[in-house]
Amino acid sequence: MGLVSLLAIAVALAMDAFAVAIVSGIALNPLSRRHIFRLSFHFGLFQALMPVLGWAAGRAVHHYTAAFDHWIAFGLLALVGGRMVAGALRADAGEEAERTARDPTRGWTLVMLSVATSIDALAVGLSLAMVGTGIVIPALVIGVVAASFTVVGMVLGRRVGMLAGKWVEVAGGLVLIGIGVKIVVEHLYGG
Repeated sequence: MGLVSLLAIAVALAMDAFAVAIVSGIALNPLSRRHIFRLSFHFGLFQALMPVLGWAAGRAVHHYTAAFDHWIAFGLLALVGGRMVAGALRADAGEEAERTARDPTRGWTLVMLSVATSIDALAVGLSLAMVGTGIVIPALVIGVVAASFTVVGMVLGRRVGMLAGKWVEVAGGLVLIGIGVKIVVEHLYGG
């Protein structure tokens, strides 16, 4: 596999992480370097590990996961997006405490987002195994690109969030749900 093809795959895989990073940057107030590090590290790590898992699993496991992997991604993104929309609409005097509790760079929310945005990378790893391509270099490139896009997305999200307030957070939650729907439609209809 050539470098241009590998970079194209890595950028395509990083788009979901980029969109989620924008939404996360909007949701976090204030946005710290620790937030950026946590999200970019985890997104990059999961984006690098999923192709390795897919590659190692080979064709046998694909038959079992292909039927429902898109539903897992949709469920995780819909849950996080729904919580985000509900939290933004409920904002009141306790807004800061609630915003801290909704920190997408911590706990199970971080794990769910990391898995949901990297499910497609599992299929890419499986594809690479089927064509006999090695996995080490592709996994590293995919991980680094995803982490880089996450950093840029969070910073961009923070800037947008400061300009538009809580309605951007509502829109961000809807974007997460939309990404989940897109994943399901692509898998069901070859999208």
